[in-house]
Amino acid sequence: MFKAIPRQASMLLGLALLTLVAGVLPAAIAYVGAQIVDAVIHAADLHRHTGTTLFTPVVKYVGLEAVAVAAMAMAQRGISLAQSLLRAQLGQRVNVMILEKALTLDLTQFEDSEFYDKLTRARREASSRPLSLVMRTFGLLQNAISLVSFGGLLIRFSPWAVVLLVLAGLPAFLAEAKFSGEAFRLFRWRAPESRMQIYLESVLAREDTAKEVKLFELASWIATATYSRACTARTAI
Repeated sequence: MFKAIPRQASMLLGLALLTLVAGVLPAAIAYVGAQIVDAVIHAADLHRHTGTTLFTPVVKYVGLEAVAVAAMAMAQRGISLAQSLLRAQLGQRVNVMILEKALTLDLTQFEDSEFYDKLTRARREASSRPLSLVMRTFGLLQNAISLVSFGGLLIRFSPWAVVLLVLAGLPAFLAEAKFSGEAFRLFRWRAPESRMQIYLESVLAREDTAKEVKLFELASWIATATYSRACTARTAI
């Protein structure tokens, strides 16, 4: 990541800071909410026994809750802004790197179907895959920070609550790990089919091949082949 966009190190550090803030704030909001409930209960007991109404602690905690919620919203907006900027800059840089690498390749390498599949996948996913990897890593860190923060709050209540919290996150983690691997293998397998489908569509729709298609009456065959490729891809999904 730093090699691709070395000038954006400050942006990545800012993104890491926003991720840390967004991971800690949910537990802080929950803690302040609990303090609001305690302050309301204490104020109600005080009013019932002495007739005195004490609003100051309640208002203080409500103000802290509002500040925490506003900070959470700002952190999420900052993360979204950083994602947009990194997507544009990183996608452009990776595309340039792919083109520079393509200039150094031999013709025999382009004729190798396996190598060309790799090049096609790299070019198609240049604007999404690297950023997705970075953002998923930061998202994992954010969720881990939130889990630890909530665990720190719940351990005072009951250690078993922390165990249940960890166990509750395991099914989603295992399902995500399993189906992410299946999705990667599916997209890797579909690369030759997708390349053939794109080629047939271009032959059928381009002006420089329209004469040959009409002359040899290939339109129906190409349309059928394209539909067959699309059905094969959908069946695999």
